[in-house]
Amino acid sequence: MRFMVSSIVVQYTDLLRTSEYDLWERLREILRGKGLDPDRTVVVDLLAGGPDHEDGQVISADGRVFKFSLFYDREVENGAQNAVLHGWTDITDRWRTGSRAGLTAGAFAWIAQHEERG
Repeated sequence: MRFMVSSIVVQYTDLLRTSEYDLWERLREILRGKGLDPDRTVVVDLLAGGPDHEDGQVISADGRVFKFSLFYDREVENGAQNAVLHGWTDITDRWRTGSRAGLTAGAFAWIAQHEERG
């Protein structure tokens, strides 16, 4: 079975690795604190989950899948610089039943394509 990679996965992963925007810089810092290399981490999704946070999901270099929320004050200039991580959860064993299952499968397919090209 082939999965289509979402442009969201490609765009958000590129932003994670290269963006100078406060939210992405803060996410890189948080991922490093969790032992993940941002240059080898794939962003499945990062969506506004409410007026004060983003809900996200990433795949680590070793294939683990994590979901999380980043809380920060969007009304304050540079508020994302102080984003706080909540709900960091390893969902490696259950991502296939989640709402992002299709996106996650596509992200894994994209990772495999890049590894083949090496």
